[in-house]
Amino acid sequence: MINLDRRYESYLRGTKKLRIDGIEECVKAYGYTDDGKSITGYYVITENHKLFFNNDAQFLRMKELAAVD
Repeated sequence: MINLDRRYESYLRGTKKLRIDGIEECVKAYGYTDDGKSITGYYVITENHKLFFNNDAQFLRMKELAAVD
C-alpha cells in the first residue's frame, strides 16, 4: 500500500505544489478510496480538483470541485 503521508506531506506544508494543466495548486487533503471490503486506491484534493488514483499510483480521473459562494 502507498504511504500517502510520505508522498504528499510536503505538499500539505506548502513547500511543493501540484501542476494541473499548467497551473500550480496547493494540496488540501488526501486519503484512501475503498469498495467496502478493501482499499482500491487513493485521492488527492487540491484547491480546485479532486484527483483519483489506483493502488499502482496510476491516474484514473479528475473531478473539478464546485466553487463555494
